[in-house]
Amino acid sequence: MIDKKTVIALAEERINELDKGLFIVDLEISSANDIKLFLDAEQSKVSIQDCVSVSRNIEHNLDREKEDFQLSVSSAGMDQPFKVHKQYVKNVGREVKVVLNEHGSQEGKLISVNENFIMLEQETKEKIEGRKKKEVIVNKYEIPFSNIKQTKLVISFK
Repeated sequence: MIDKKTVIALAEERINELDKGLFIVDLEISSANDIKLFLDAEQSKVSIQDCVSVSRNIEHNLDREKEDFQLSVSSAGMDQPFKVHKQYVKNVGREVKVVLNEHGSQEGKLISVNENFIMLEQETKEKIEGRKKKEVIVNKYEIPFSNIKQTKLVISFK
């Protein structure tokens, strides 16, 4: 079986050469040597050329004579849950849905991230006693990473 550390080292070698803020989100290697590498970028988007470049570096440096393998390198999908801290940092200012470990979920704008928790901002319209119209109320929620089961972007076509 192909070693994860070897694949990561080869991918990071090309990622560093490209110097585009790319980072590894996930790496899966099956028992049949089916390698799936998922990338993201800190500022921009992952291009097809970025995936091809990283893929070629891995493919040219692994020996098919020793072990046959299948390789796919792609960007982490927008519909996939966040897997690394850099994805939280990249998506500050965007709407996310956080599923909590215990029960329930929170949805709102991701306004800050640090090593221990994230901060969500949620706007709701509520009727205030003594007023005719509903007013926008802004609530902030601090959620520790230890309480997060998964986080996904809220994709909206408004």
